Amino acid sequence: MATSSEFDPDQQRGPIAWMAKNPVAANVLMLILIVGGLVTLMAGIKQEVFPEVDLDVVLVEVVYPGASPAEVEQAVVLAIEEGIRGVDGIKEVRSTAREGSATVTAELLLGTKQDRALNDVQSAVDRITSFPADVERPTISILAPRQQAISIVLYGDVDEATLRAVAEDSRRQLLRDDRITYVELTGIRPLEISIEVPQAELRKHHLTLDEVATRIRAASVELPGGAVKTPSGEVLLRTTERRDRGNEFEDIVLLSPADGSQVRVRDIAIVYDGFQQNDRRVTFNGKPAAMINVFRVGDETPLTVVAAAKEHVADLQTTLPKGLYAAPWFDAAEIYEQRLSLLMRNARVGLLLVLLILGLFLEARLEFWVTLGIPVSFCGALLLFPAADLSINMISLFGFIVTLGMVVDDAIVIGEAIYKRQSEGTGLLESAIAGAREVAQPVVFAIVTTCVAFAPMLLVPGVMGKFFRVLPTLVIAVLLISLIESLLILPAHLSHTRCLGGFRPCSHRICGS
Repeated sequence: MATSSEFDPDQQRGPIAWMAKNPVAANVLMLILIVGGLVTLMAGIKQEVFPEVDLDVVLVEVVYPGASPAEVEQAVVLAIEEGIRGVDGIKEVRSTAREGSATVTAELLLGTKQDRALNDVQSAVDRITSFPADVERPTISILAPRQQAISIVLYGDVDEATLRAVAEDSRRQLLRDDRITYVELTGIRPLEISIEVPQAELRKHHLTLDEVATRIRAASVELPGGAVKTPSGEVLLRTTERRDRGNEFEDIVLLSPADGSQVRVRDIAIVYDGFQQNDRRVTFNGKPAAMINVFRVGDETPLTVVAAAKEHVADLQTTLPKGLYAAPWFDAAEIYEQRLSLLMRNARVGLLLVLLILGLFLEARLEFWVTLGIPVSFCGALLLFPAADLSINMISLFGFIVTLGMVVDDAIVIGEAIYKRQSEGTGLLESAIAGAREVAQPVVFAIVTTCVAFAPMLLVPGVMGKFFRVLPTLVIAVLLISLIESLLILPAHLSHTRCLGGFRPCSHRICGS
């Protein structure tokens, strides 16, 4: 039997030997990985159905009130397309012209810096001087990914004005909640005030339609007027003549003849205070409806956002007008929980199979220490999630399932080498050190080659590369931590545990002989 005195002193040096001789350090490292991972998980790793990726797209939005799609295309879309096609870094330009508005998206080439492209597009659009006077200032931004968390539908036999008022109030109530950042209304026609002036009235008062429009526009404006310095401080001046209701427009003075009388809008025109005319309608269960779409932004989780929205729905039910009802519709949290539950069931089945196979071949104590590498590796990977900008999602959970059987491979090889030394009569500590050092090089090469096999996925360009990068990142992290666990932690545990049965042929293990 080999003794400690016969053991090669050179084998007593190095990190493997030091950790094996200092089980307290090995246990501390193990606790750091496990506790650190669990604390990171509970501290709020972002949760989402799928990874959120930045889209390399610059978005240009323009409002052209009252214009038909053809007019929007001719006056706005074509000018913007012509202006931004020469910008460096743009791969493709797509446009959509609608009644009263236009959207132009510019897809960027791979490697183009978003901030620079945004500034270049902004400058190109600012140089356009052919826009009609009624066109509002274009809004230019990087297309930000938004993931819908839940939709709340308001429906019932009520007039459109009531439906809109309740929907707007509900939106404001939702935004007061700190857990909700972005809420969007759909299915509601925009408000519109239309003024119809008969030709007879125009001729009677010697006015043209352009003159009426100019005077109405001048009388409904809100502009800053600068500042006046006074002994008590600076006073900001601002005109506040903006009009938002039909009766306010009716009072606008169009003419002031010499006789002292006044001609107002209501004297020559009919003012309609209503909704924009279009053919779009939303119904739910055959009744007029409005959709309140709640999105999650940034680090918000679908579970948190949906819970806040459902609390609002419960409160809303008690305050709705008679005949109006509210109900949750699309629920991302429910989808997330269903898919999470499916993956967790698959993970439990996979873990059970791994434990069963290990139990067929390994002695109980050795099986325990080998199996311990699974939670250590997984928790250690969770500890790295914030630094790697990863989230809990369907792809990362799938990555954990992929590595279930892989993380014990290195531990099995090292455990077998240690048991072989023990069966030859070598002491526990010496067996742990010699066994681990004997197979360290092939184990490292095996893990590295597996990591290299996944590494090319990190080089996939474009949005798909950003979307799937979580899988190779997670697999590589889990495998590297499992390597650390098998080389530094497992030998320390086996240096104080004699594996009575170790590894035996499968037929013997199954038959129990």
